[in-house]
Amino acid sequence: MADFYANDAMVDMFLFETTQLLEQLEQVILISDSDYCYSEETINEIFRIMHTIKGSSAMMMYDEISDLAHTIEDLFFYLRQEKPKHYNCSSLNDIILDTIDFVKLELEKIRNNDPVDGKATVLKERLRNFLDELKNSADMQSINIFKAVVYYEDGCEMENIRAFGLVHNLEKFANEIVYFPQDIMDNDSTIEIIRNEGFQIYLKTYKSQEEIYDFLMKTIFLKDLELTRIDEEIYEKVSAGNKDLSGRLNDNLFINDINDDINGESINSNKINSDKINSNNNAGNFEKSNNNTSNPDNVNIFNNFNNQKDPDRLKQKDEKLSDSHTILATQNIISVSVAKLDKLMDLVGEMVIAEAMVLQNPDLEGLELSNFHKAARQLSKITSEIQDMVMSVRMVPLSATFHRMNRIVRDMCRKLNKEVTLEIIGEETEVDKNIIEHITDPLMHLVRNAVDHGIESAEERQILGKPLKGKLTLEAKSISSDVHIIVKDDGRGLDKEKILKKAREKNLLTMNDQDMSDSDIYKLILLPGFSTRDDITEFSGRGVGMDVVMKNIDDIGGSILIESEKNKGTQITLKIPLTLAIIDGMNLQVGKSTYTIPTISIKESFKAKEQDIIVDPDGNEIIMVRGQCYPVLRLHKLFKVKTDITELTDGIITMVSQDDKYICIFSDRLLGQQQVVVKTLPEYIKRFMKLKGISGCTLLGDGSISLILDIAGLVNSNK
Repeated sequence: MADFYANDAMVDMFLFETTQLLEQLEQVILISDSDYCYSEETINEIFRIMHTIKGSSAMMMYDEISDLAHTIEDLFFYLRQEKPKHYNCSSLNDIILDTIDFVKLELEKIRNNDPVDGKATVLKERLRNFLDELKNSADMQSINIFKAVVYYEDGCEMENIRAFGLVHNLEKFANEIVYFPQDIMDNDSTIEIIRNEGFQIYLKTYKSQEEIYDFLMKTIFLKDLELTRIDEEIYEKVSAGNKDLSGRLNDNLFINDINDDINGESINSNKINSDKINSNNNAGNFEKSNNNTSNPDNVNIFNNFNNQKDPDRLKQKDEKLSDSHTILATQNIISVSVAKLDKLMDLVGEMVIAEAMVLQNPDLEGLELSNFHKAARQLSKITSEIQDMVMSVRMVPLSATFHRMNRIVRDMCRKLNKEVTLEIIGEETEVDKNIIEHITDPLMHLVRNAVDHGIESAEERQILGKPLKGKLTLEAKSISSDVHIIVKDDGRGLDKEKILKKAREKNLLTMNDQDMSDSDIYKLILLPGFSTRDDITEFSGRGVGMDVVMKNIDDIGGSILIESEKNKGTQITLKIPLTLAIIDGMNLQVGKSTYTIPTISIKESFKAKEQDIIVDPDGNEIIMVRGQCYPVLRLHKLFKVKTDITELTDGIITMVSQDDKYICIFSDRLLGQQQVVVKTLPEYIKRFMKLKGISGCTLLGDGSISLILDIAGLVNSNK
């Protein structure tokens, strides 16, 4: 076991690289799981990943991780070399995913400087047993070797393309394929060779001669077919390669040698021109007497690793595998410590503040300083470009976070015996690195709830006339300075009556349910302790989870919108800011204090008129705007600030909104809009003063402090 400190540079690099490899491995496995088995590229990729993890773990002396990686490497080495056709890919995926979880846990121990004491004995035993079963299964099966000669009907045209399609379809039955001529897609002259001499195919397969014959007989425009069993020695001669066959395939002596060696039965088609069909007695003929075999450069061996049910799936799988590589390559762009990026962002924030302090210095008022203003504009331009560049470095795509949900959906479907397809849209949308850290848990809870609560069982869906397989959509899109993340399912939807009943039982209602909109009712599921399940399961029923979603989204200044329709599905939209570091804000003055409102929340600002002001029997102030009533929030009363402006008609009204709810904020006057650097409140203020409606603070150009208003908190407290 390694004896390194967690902050050691080598350990940090090991943790970073191994974590990246594990994420890549998990995506490769999940793609293979959805496609039922491994492609050749997948096997090579898994082998490469485990080989890298084995080497780096051994170097760092994390022996248990290294031994486990070595065991997986042995298994996939066998798959790569022996190419077994019949094995349970899903069961193997389960073992590999359990292995990923084990290694992730060990990495977390290393990261926390805890003892790396996990034992992978059971996992290694499962892997060895799987490999033994593969070998025993291979020993019980005998491989067959055949030679097939296919003749196409006269005038069918494009014989080379038809031959290529035939080989492509045969790959799902064959371990190895050799065909003549080989360059059928690149050389149109091969059309004449196929017309005159037939298309020759040599293949190794576990299929019987009758099965291969039946398959080949379904070939479109087939005129004649010769199918002969040959032995290993003949196949090796044919597939020996350019070196052994150079100049010999056109040599009659070589052809005769092979003719003498070929023995076995042939199955012939009873078609037109039956004189071309070899009987069982002359099944050993390798070529027709007038046949000249093509150039040895045309020899090609195809190794097939697929149990695909459709040849097109290979292309689709490789495309998805390529996409997963792109996802991880994008993540690899950030190869610098996040702590350093945070420090750089802090310095840029200080630079923005320093710039404002220089440009807004009251000592400059009334002075004619043309050169100064010219230099100031250049400084602003450079500062803005640096800020944009630093922000772009911190921005990462949501793809990695989104694709982690594949694992959650897969595992839950297994345990709940459901079938759900996860569709991912807009994964290239970028947000600040710190934002991603806050939304990973909320997304996980929403996906789990959708699969557990939302999507019905196959039996229920069949009764409702829905597809047996449920659909879950995860979408991201940029709207203004926000990112909207949408989790949508086609399940049973939310039951308003059941939600209200549970809320009454738990005393969670704060207003008359008859006055509540559908959105208000749906939002009850976000309250702590709320659950509509009558039983507690592994995934839900304890009333925790959705309140975590609400808290995390609130912490980053985001909001949640819930829409649902019975038996149609539910859509939950998370509205989150692009970044937490620097925002556009509108500064308001109240007495001698300054407050900042994020401009994204502002709908309009206006002067109040006496006739539009209403006071209800409880003393609450309401203002009428274009026929609609909105509550008024006086900042000087909320924060107990002394001011001479107390009449609504003397100050300024700023209408803000959150989740389609509006309030009108009353202040003395507007100071103007500017970019502000968001800083958290000191810990002692948050702990002892417990200010409500404040999300942070910022330093203004004149050196004073402005409190940033928490619009979501203010709106919700004024419902």
